Amino acid sequence: MSAPRGLVDLARRFDADRPHLRSVAYQLLGSAADADDAVQAAWLKASRSDAGEITNLTGWFTTITAREAIDQLRVRKRRAERPLADPDELDRLAAAAAPADEAALLADSVSQALLVVLDRLSPAQRVAFVLHDAFAMPFEEIGGLLGRSPAAAKKLASRARARLHAPPAAPPGRAVRHLEVVQAFLAASAGGDIATLLELLAPDVVRRVDPALVGKEVPTELRGARRVAEETRRFAGRARAGAVLLVDGLPGIVIAPRGRPQVLLRIGIGADDRIHTVDITGNPDDLRRAVLALPAPAQGARDAG
Repeated sequence: MSAPRGLVDLARRFDADRPHLRSVAYQLLGSAADADDAVQAAWLKASRSDAGEITNLTGWFTTITAREAIDQLRVRKRRAERPLADPDELDRLAAAAAPADEAALLADSVSQALLVVLDRLSPAQRVAFVLHDAFAMPFEEIGGLLGRSPAAAKKLASRARARLHAPPAAPPGRAVRHLEVVQAFLAASAGGDIATLLELLAPDVVRRVDPALVGKEVPTELRGARRVAEETRRFAGRARAGAVLLVDGLPGIVIAPRGRPQVLLRIGIGADDRIHTVDITGNPDDLRRAVLALPAPAQGARDAG
């Protein structure tokens, strides 16, 4: 039996809007698989509803998709995150390539950093920020989705922005230079660029790591630029899952497979603009307490905006 003509037309409209709906769900959930689930659930609800009086189908589809994503976010927040079982599990998660479609949604490392910080927001803050700032949804509609007033929805988005863009702890000039050093360190670590690492590391650099994050054969403390640089080859896969963020106001690195923070690297930089300490922790309490924020954009990017 063929589908009713109205349902066929509705399905065509939904498929035309699917890329937009996936983008909305992905930015709310941070996972292509979860986004697909939300979009599919939205279609099932839309297909069972009377759309005859709907004048803005794209807006209606977006609202239904956002509701499905909100439900997922609330379940996720209620469910305790499972801690990593062992270092091998972290390596597997970090090395797993994102599906091609997810790589297309996650355009660059700035987006990766944004997903990490969005994961620290409450579901309501994340929804208000993403729907308004990324998709220009009016606060009246966002408030309706969240069961809040428009003013309350606006306040949620404002609080989210404040958390995303916490000010650096260092003076502006130093903060910019330190950010550049940390970005170069992450890129060189992911690419196995020993020469660049030796330029960035102080000769007497000290690397400390939680024993739970490495095998027994890896020392918890390592000294010397050459030894630390050479070690990065072993953990290059983890570095590729890293994002540069402000960690408690200072530039650092978060290893976050699929946007979920698992490891923090606190980078100590001296007056010579070289790295003197690298402290690596995966302690769940440390991860929860750490204040993560997006670095300020470069001056050129600010001027262009």
